[in-house]
Amino acid sequence: MPVSGFRLCIFRTSGRMLECRNFSASDVTGVSPISIMDKRPVIICLALAVLHTHACAQFTDPRTYENTPVGINQLELAYAYVRSNTSIDTSFIVSGAKFNLNQGLIDYTRYFAFLHRTAWVEASVPIANLSGSITGTDITGSTTGTGDSGYTAAILLKGGPALSPEQFSNAVTTTSIGLSLSTTAPTGQYDPNKLLNLGSDRWSFKPELAISKPFGPEQRWVFDAYANAYLYTDNTSYRGAEVLRQRALFGLEGHISYTFNNAIWASLDSRYSFRGDTTVSGVNQGDRQRNFILGSELVVSPNSRNSFTFEFAKAAVHRNGPSLTGFAVRYDYTWGNGYR
Repeated sequence: MPVSGFRLCIFRTSGRMLECRNFSASDVTGVSPISIMDKRPVIICLALAVLHTHACAQFTDPRTYENTPVGINQLELAYAYVRSNTSIDTSFIVSGAKFNLNQGLIDYTRYFAFLHRTAWVEASVPIANLSGSITGTDITGSTTGTGDSGYTAAILLKGGPALSPEQFSNAVTTTSIGLSLSTTAPTGQYDPNKLLNLGSDRWSFKPELAISKPFGPEQRWVFDAYANAYLYTDNTSYRGAEVLRQRALFGLEGHISYTFNNAIWASLDSRYSFRGDTTVSGVNQGDRQRNFILGSELVVSPNSRNSFTFEFAKAAVHRNGPSLTGFAVRYDYTWGNGYR
């Protein structure tokens, strides 16, 4: 991919590819995508995918694997804004591209007992607006709709006995070890012939192993370490008629948080991810990733039922990955039998 241009793949309406050409920004200055398509009876495909549904850096939240009372429910409403120079689809990085994502998220979590351990399931659906442009050209686009839905199942293997809210109020916090599997389903909007998409047209799976350790005076400090990997199925309609295949994207996360009082705690977060290189119809794209993202989180809980979370994240290193900056605001409401 030229450092000062982009790649256009041209298809017949039947889906058969005619050609792929590299263009510099000066080649299309002042030319809109509509005028290009008007001059040729073909479909112009700029297959740019949206950022992952958890827009702020793909972090797993700190303290996710602390023990929690069973039999309770949590409803989350979230808003996130992300600015990036590339899409998450690293097989198609466009120099000079700018993306802006405004995303709302509805998330539900249920905690329950499984084999006498604390376990939970979670489901989320994003609704987003994505806009993008290429510097030096009139090529712009925007789309609004639903993104890919997400699902998680998790269990605490250690330090997480299943406790009712009454039992939990007298429990001592200890080191916990957890295991989870998150899945993203291709339920979002996807059209390989459109400029921007909110869906990825493929499944992803993220197994994760975690340890959470409280320490310090009154155990106000908590250190979390997570190891995970994103595993992807193939996108068989990539750029209209090609097959996108991506190897596993491995990740390591570290979070350290401090409790100021019963209502407020804050964290510093980091994530390092690597590999995740792709092939398109068998051709290696030479796009192995190396990313390092820093973030922070502030949680304010005026009472046991309500909490507000404020997040910020920025990519410090982004080799073949998105150079993102983003923030998110979340509201959580918790309820259940015996929960005050």
